[in-house]
Amino acid sequence: MNDKKIIIGFVVLTLLILVGGVYILSVTTANPVQVTSSQNAKVSVDQKTHDWGTIPYSGGNVTKSFTIKNTGTDVLQLTNIKTSCACTFAQLTIDGKTSPKFGMHTTSSWVGEVASGKEASLMVVFDPDFHGPTGVGPMERLISMQTNDINNPNLEFSLKGVVVK
Repeated sequence: MNDKKIIIGFVVLTLLILVGGVYILSVTTANPVQVTSSQNAKVSVDQKTHDWGTIPYSGGNVTKSFTIKNTGTDVLQLTNIKTSCACTFAQLTIDGKTSPKFGMHTTSSWVGEVASGKEASLMVVFDPDFHGPTGVGPMERLISMQTNDINNPNLEFSLKGVVVK
């Protein structure tokens, strides 16, 4: 009889922990932002790819900055920024203000606004040591984001290199 009470207690406790975890995640996870498309917001990017070449495994993080221009007459909105791996994060700087860090599992309600004729700087940081000694060899990472430019609603940047010991 005592064993049944213990088992029932464990089952109830497990269910409470599971339900509580789901509730906490649903409350603390922001929903991706949807922006309204604009005919007059125009995103322009001169470079969408970068090759770091050889990246030393224990040499510290490597970075690359991309420039995103608004060549339209409406405000350009940038949102839902994601990276393809947890070893990489991205941040936008607009008018001297830096966004939060965005990664693979980041969901944020943050929206960056680039005024007409202005630029944003996208800083990408890759940590070659993140995956440990087995993470050597060729790598490719993607950074994606959404825009309100009706002709370019999705923007993607590709970075690659070879991690060596």
